[in-house]
Amino acid sequence: MKDWIEGFQDSIDYIEQNLTNEPDIEKIAQKAALSPFYYQRIFGALCGMTVGEYIRARRMTLAAQELSCSDCKVIDIAMKYGYDSPDSFAKAFQRFHGITPTKAKEAGANLKSFAPMHIKITLEGGSMLDYRIEEKEPFTVVGIKKSFNVETSYREVPKFWDEWFHDMKGLKGMFGVCTDMDGKNFDYWIADLLMPFAEIPEDCSTYQIPGGLWAIFKCKGPLPESMQSVNTKIWSEWLPSLQGYTFAGNYSLEAYTPPAEDPADTISYICIPLKKI
Repeated sequence: MKDWIEGFQDSIDYIEQNLTNEPDIEKIAQKAALSPFYYQRIFGALCGMTVGEYIRARRMTLAAQELSCSDCKVIDIAMKYGYDSPDSFAKAFQRFHGITPTKAKEAGANLKSFAPMHIKITLEGGSMLDYRIEEKEPFTVVGIKKSFNVETSYREVPKFWDEWFHDMKGLKGMFGVCTDMDGKNFDYWIADLLMPFAEIPEDCSTYQIPGGLWAIFKCKGPLPESMQSVNTKIWSEWLPSLQGYTFAGNYSLEAYTPPAEDPADTISYICIPLKKI
């Protein structure tokens, strides 16, 4: 636990040391010994925001401090903190602080400050996760896919499901499959199990899921709340205490069962590929 927490804190320290440089998610994730995709998932669960949002908040904090206590020009501060033009910097600055960069230079300007994060472990009420580790043979899914950015996926993926509900493309929607994760982007599939000799629906394609070990987490209750709750616990509680295994592959699964008559009884699953270390 201590080594894991120290590694994650090292990654935040690295972010702080490079706020004036172009963010490199691979180097940031390396500090925590995680892949970029999983690092960003864990960061979101632990910190309540994306890596990009944290970097923007810290940059806006430092930019405001420099504007208020120095004679630096707005354009110079904008370039220093990664903005291509004073206009884009001014819009971001006003969203964060509620005033323009020029106003921030005036005496008595009201500014906001977002302090650097420090990871600490506190003992709170224990929570139970219902999961099992199983070996599965390879299988193939068939479905429709769309590419998403990690930072906006929590908003955009549900919209993808809403679109699918209006035109179900001959699918039942058994799975949500994340594939080809590169740290910043990934493909998300709404998919079913491909049955032998079955006709592939129009606009659909197939994807083979490799065989291997899976951690399968049970979610019970109305969707999406029950799945989101378990997902948060996986990344903020289960992962830090994981021993003997590491993540395998650049894919993960959500498995859905037919809705129960009472939404409180609805069962779904989050499935994460593992390998022994």
